[in-house]
Amino acid sequence: MAYDEGLAQRLRDALEEQPGVTEKRMFGGIAFLLRGNMCCGVVGSDLMLRVGPDAYAETLALPHTREMDFTGKPMKGFVYVAAEAIAEDEDLHARLAPARAFAHALPAK
Repeated sequence: MAYDEGLAQRLRDALEEQPGVTEKRMFGGIAFLLRGNMCCGVVGSDLMLRVGPDAYAETLALPHTREMDFTGKPMKGFVYVAAEAIAEDEDLHARLAPARAFAHALPAK
């Protein structure tokens, strides 16, 4: 499955100052890991976020956000965000905040 390379580049730019950022092909797209923990990625044209259990309900309630159901059933703590919600870099950074916080709260791998 192809993914939105433009969005992937925007994520690279948004995460460039984070220490320990790596990329890995996952879910038919690309994922960005912080210190070895999945943080976010691009699947098709959607932003994928791993926000964890504490921020899940609040994040899911935001406009243009839905459960990540890559396997056919929802994956708790993961959401998809549609492109219209992150058209501006400021919006992308705001949506990334809970995913970055969750990844940083986990022990490094």
